[in-house]
Amino acid sequence: MATLVKDDAGALDALIAAAGADAVLTDAATRDFFAHDVYATGTPPLAVLRPSSVDQLARGVAAATGQGLAIVPRGGGMSYTGGYLYSNGGFVLVDTGALDAILDIDATDMTVTVEAGCTWAKLHEALKPLGLRCPSWGTLSGLRASVGGGMSQNGTFWGARAGSVVDSALSFDVVLADGRIVSTGSDFFRPFGPDLTGMFAADTGAFGVKARVTLRLVREASAFAYGSFSLPDHIGLLGAMSAIAREGLASENFAFDPFLQSQRMKRDSLAKDAKSLLNMMKSQGSAWKALKEGAKVVTAGRSFLKDVPFSLHTIAEGRHQGAVDAEMAEIGRIVAAHGGSAIENSIPKILRSNPFPPPNSMLGPDGERWVPVHGFLPHSRLVEAWERIEALYADNADAMTRLEVNAGAMLAAVSRSACLIEPVFFWPDVMNPLHRAAVEPDHLRKLKGFPEGLEARALVGELRAGVIAIFRSLEAAHLQIARTYPLKASHDPAAWDILTALKRAVDPKGVMNPGSLGLE
Repeated sequence: MATLVKDDAGALDALIAAAGADAVLTDAATRDFFAHDVYATGTPPLAVLRPSSVDQLARGVAAATGQGLAIVPRGGGMSYTGGYLYSNGGFVLVDTGALDAILDIDATDMTVTVEAGCTWAKLHEALKPLGLRCPSWGTLSGLRASVGGGMSQNGTFWGARAGSVVDSALSFDVVLADGRIVSTGSDFFRPFGPDLTGMFAADTGAFGVKARVTLRLVREASAFAYGSFSLPDHIGLLGAMSAIAREGLASENFAFDPFLQSQRMKRDSLAKDAKSLLNMMKSQGSAWKALKEGAKVVTAGRSFLKDVPFSLHTIAEGRHQGAVDAEMAEIGRIVAAHGGSAIENSIPKILRSNPFPPPNSMLGPDGERWVPVHGFLPHSRLVEAWERIEALYADNADAMTRLEVNAGAMLAAVSRSACLIEPVFFWPDVMNPLHRAAVEPDHLRKLKGFPEGLEARALVGELRAGVIAIFRSLEAAHLQIARTYPLKASHDPAAWDILTALKRAVDPKGVMNPGSLGLE
């Protein structure tokens, strides 16, 4: 564990001397802001280290830990599992936002190297003119979420057929607790011997601070087909999603339950955002097709999801339009076999052409607080998980109604062997500084907001814990483990011993994000 610091002022003086005053932020407003994630609040750090170079990062980390301060890394701040919240002693929060350079795009060897603070959106915009992207190329929060944060927390959505975002990684440069910079593996092939890149992937900052990341590249698709479908119940939805995933037909294959899709329709008219519509129309190729597809989106408006029980959305992509059209036709046959039918495909078209929207959905339509919880399961356990979660809500229905706590869910296929169930909760409660900074100002002004809702917040905490317990009993896997999901309980004891031995090897004093992953 991190040692207690007897002299905060002296420790900060040492940090400033090593990293430079321009990289060390100590004002109260900044420290308070970085004490919040999307869901919870921790203790403000003694200082925020915001380096503009990897060497500056390494010097700052070494100086802070040399003074007995813990180091807590932060990416884009879109976490909701306490990944960068800490309350057990003096610590320095590392904000990697200024380390955002794209260092090298190698179209010959099909790799790209970026600094850890580069966002998925910035990387996407740099690669798009070259017709390139990563196999798994970011989360929906990628306007703010960083590549380094994704490598530490893991994540999935775009390119989910290829797995999660860490599957796109080749190697890292990592700053260890003593300030050493360690390079993992090869910069063009993984693994080269034991997978050191994998050791630091999804560590939620417990082993070190990601400084640079080298990723695989693939050619961007040039042909697309989109399909949206109505399914009558969860059995039909999960059956269709699993069958599509097993066949590898869709690059993205995701769904909403009735409540979450009603929330999306309250919050967004898919036709009102002129920029989204224009981008979607441009992506269709010819001017005639653009006008045709744009007219379909405008005509559909919000109404196409009215009376839809569950909605499933799919994107097929490749190099040849005939091939992706055939894949979408097969998707339609699978959906029909599970009792579903086609509806207007506005959602996947708009999302694919605007893959990283502003994070306005981190609040509900009236400014309600929002938080997800999730689990990855094999196809055989999906229906049981869904039904047990629904039973949990039924057992708490009176309290949820009284306190205006609502629950919905997003579901998504990830690779051929697993699907994600992500329940989300909405409840009336006060916004925190992260919400006010991340949500677009014009959108924020439209939200009425709510006073503090401690009782509703406590109920959400109980429901999240209940969902996690259900997932644990079904041996689910998780992203964003941080301080929320039970990693130790999910591991073989011998494997856990190996993990703790690795932690001691890279962080013998226990000062690197203490408690993350459940490691002491």
